Amino acid sequence: MDASTTILIWHGLAVLMTLAIFSFLLGDNPVYKFAERLWVGVSTGYWTMLLFHTSFIDKVWQPIVHERQFLYLIPTALGILMWFRVSPKLGWLSRYALAFYIGISTGVFIPLAFKTSIFLQVEGAVRPIHADIAGLNYVLVLVGFVCSLACFFFSRPHTGAFGVMSNVGIYTLMVGFGAGFGLTVMGRVTLVVQRVIFLRDYFVTLTGRVF
Repeated sequence: MDASTTILIWHGLAVLMTLAIFSFLLGDNPVYKFAERLWVGVSTGYWTMLLFHTSFIDKVWQPIVHERQFLYLIPTALGILMWFRVSPKLGWLSRYALAFYIGISTGVFIPLAFKTSIFLQVEGAVRPIHADIAGLNYVLVLVGFVCSLACFFFSRPHTGAFGVMSNVGIYTLMVGFGAGFGLTVMGRVTLVVQRVIFLRDYFVTLTGRVF
């Protein structure tokens, strides 16, 4: 069996799995459930082996056994403690590892969140205004930014000019949420289009035409 035939067979299996997933459009059925469980099983096996080779071998086995860096025994022990969550009697041991991980993650991500979500945002909102299209765009963004903040200012009633600012901020937030939702939808549509193109190319390879 040559390489082209092997590739064609594997692509045929991918086509069958794609059609099995698309069968959900006709309703929940055993074919879709089989494809779904097969995908979950294959993905779990793939990521398990990937993490084994990229995390356990490189970050646990190699440093401890070959490089004699016994300090790595501490995070290894914490990782082992996490497995005690499956034990009804010894599940409390996992709380120590979980508390350590939460503390470390909090210390790492709070400064990062302040920098990316607050400092960089303020830095982007405070800059010179130029008399061009980019400057006009910046003014619009700045107005929407200030008005959006006004929506969450509850120390005074949203009436008069302040009420107008609050309403503009609401529309700005709606536009932002709508753009984010549209981006998500278009990402999913892109996945569907890619699978349809894959099906088309496979049938063109077999028959020389689409229909």
